[in-house]
Amino acid sequence: MNQRYFLSVLTSLLVLVSLLVVAGAPLRAESLTKAERERLVNHLQKTRQFLLDEVAGLSEAQANFKPAEDRWSIAECAEHITLSEDFLRGAVGQAMQAPAAPERKEELKGKEDQVLQFVTDRSQKFQAPEPLRPTGRWDSLEAIIEVFKASRKKTLDYAHSTPEDLRSHIVAFPTGDMDAYQFLLFLSGHTERHTLQIQEVKAHADFPKE
Repeated sequence: MNQRYFLSVLTSLLVLVSLLVVAGAPLRAESLTKAERERLVNHLQKTRQFLLDEVAGLSEAQANFKPAEDRWSIAECAEHITLSEDFLRGAVGQAMQAPAAPERKEELKGKEDQVLQFVTDRSQKFQAPEPLRPTGRWDSLEAIIEVFKASRKKTLDYAHSTPEDLRSHIVAFPTGDMDAYQFLLFLSGHTERHTLQIQEVKAHADFPKE
């Protein structure tokens, strides 16, 4: 076998092997459509700005005003939002470590609007779990908001770029199962829910003028 023939056969074999590898490689599950990703990112940005606008320029007296003994102040609402950000994003991370359940996609399909309507409905009250209740962990509203902004950046970075198939992983939650995409919208809606609560505090008749 001359050298030229040997190299020709070797090249053909390498091409064949490479084609077999590509053909045999598992197809990567689709992550999110462009429209889905844009909706999630836009919602996270919108609720971030909603909170920042509502707490901007508040005095210490305004931040700590409580409409009643059993009601949260603005600072306490902001603390709860901030604590919840990492907690809820962590639930998504745990779901992504669990086995995928693509067979449940159809069951959960189209729940996004329902999820957002539910979480932002202030007529329904819920008791926050102990780890997410405000206890004055930070010494000022400004400090709370700085932590929130850093946490929301992590959530936005994940929403912008994750290649994972969020639709095939399920977050089991007391209010009902959601796929991981829907749960990230729930996280964003949770921020909106408690920013609406901040608006309620600001609208109280005894809210400090300055």
